[in-house]
Amino acid sequence: MAVGSDDHDRLDVQRGEDGIHIGFVTLVSIVAAVGGLLFGYDTSVISGAIGFMQALFHLSNFMKGWAVSCLTVGAVLGAAAAGSLSDRFGRKKMLIVAGILFSVGSIGSALSNHMGWFVTARIVGGAGIGVSSTLVPIYIAEIAPAHLRGRLVSLNQLAVVIGISAIYFVNRWVAGAGSPRWDVTTSWRWMLGLGIIPGIVFMGLLLTVPESPRWLLKQGAANRAFAILERLNGAREAKVRMEEMKRSIQSETGRLGVLLQPGFRAALVIGIVLGVLQQVTGINAIMYYAPSIFQQTGAGTNAQLTETIIVGLDNLVFTILSLWLIDKVGRKALLLTGAFVMTISLVVVGALFQTGNTSSPLILVFILVFVAAFAISFGPVVWLVIAEIFPTRIRGRATAIASVALWAADYLVSQTFPVLLGSAGPSMTFWMFGLMSIVAFLFTLLVVPETKERTLEEIEQHWGRRHTSSP
Repeated sequence: MAVGSDDHDRLDVQRGEDGIHIGFVTLVSIVAAVGGLLFGYDTSVISGAIGFMQALFHLSNFMKGWAVSCLTVGAVLGAAAAGSLSDRFGRKKMLIVAGILFSVGSIGSALSNHMGWFVTARIVGGAGIGVSSTLVPIYIAEIAPAHLRGRLVSLNQLAVVIGISAIYFVNRWVAGAGSPRWDVTTSWRWMLGLGIIPGIVFMGLLLTVPESPRWLLKQGAANRAFAILERLNGAREAKVRMEEMKRSIQSETGRLGVLLQPGFRAALVIGIVLGVLQQVTGINAIMYYAPSIFQQTGAGTNAQLTETIIVGLDNLVFTILSLWLIDKVGRKALLLTGAFVMTISLVVVGALFQTGNTSSPLILVFILVFVAAFAISFGPVVWLVIAEIFPTRIRGRATAIASVALWAADYLVSQTFPVLLGSAGPSMTFWMFGLMSIVAFLFTLLVVPETKERTLEEIEQHWGRRHTSSP
């Protein structure tokens, strides 16, 4: 029987003491999180391909940045459309569309013979990434119980990191499969084209999961929503959740303008600013351009790719650690700790470049410290908070606004990083990221609330109370 069937048959999976169908909830969350695997694969595959493409197409620093950042243009477009389309057609259907776009983009970019074709294909694939990055956290947040929501939503970030780590190995393997000339003409095509495999797997797995019960209830399909809630939570808890969701949805207007009310306006500001800060602290400059950064230290091609693999494994290990911490320590504490350590790391890396210690192993060490700090904080937590803080009726559209801001910031960083390295130099570039990490620390300290162990309805009521108490 498919996981997503709407009758009352139960999978033979152990329930927790509170009636929650832990196995079913986890299985559905893992399936959805495969969308994060596509995200990680497609955003980082370019790190291994761009050097060979630069040699083949004779790219300037600006065009090198454009070849990397054009994906994020598609991601902005996909994120912008994902909200309203998922509020209309459902989370599940739009995630399947994301898988289709990703697969088309992978094949199209691999077959490209000139930059115009390549950019078009990458924008198409990027649109799929924009859709999935917006909707996977929403989907998981809407099916997960409050006390497991942080851990389950963060499975998406874990999948992103697995995708990043996997592609570093793939890039290293493909680049070593032929001659240097073959690398320039062909290897990058295989790096990009192999992305169709996770794309097809994602689409197939999505056929086995149910639609979001909150979205179904919003559409008037109360019986289907309850059947899914019962399978997720057990009959008693499903009744409680159903009543909470009904009250929440009945109290909402469904108009995006509700986000301009004082309480919800604060939620919108937090979502947008956290999304931007996640990017302007420099994580994707490192993930997209890791070989180029290590080239600045004098490392050869094989050493560059090997050190990049080490960065990916570091990211993976500390993202796994974040799954254990996020529902224990809380969102805010992780953000504050991560921003502090990220700042120190970036300042040290900038200082090493400034003093000419480019061959020092400390550069790799502190880049690894930076990535580790990001992996337990701004990596998973920002996507989680964005998925948690908006009202049900407009969650898709509101989350899309924050996602668009995040991807626009990603575009800015990925487009300008090669130019900054060439003009301002690596030391000033890393110090700029360090300054943004200080801003991230202060914003979290002063503005971001703690949402640990609150239901989505309780978080929504929190913003509503702020609205009614405003003058």
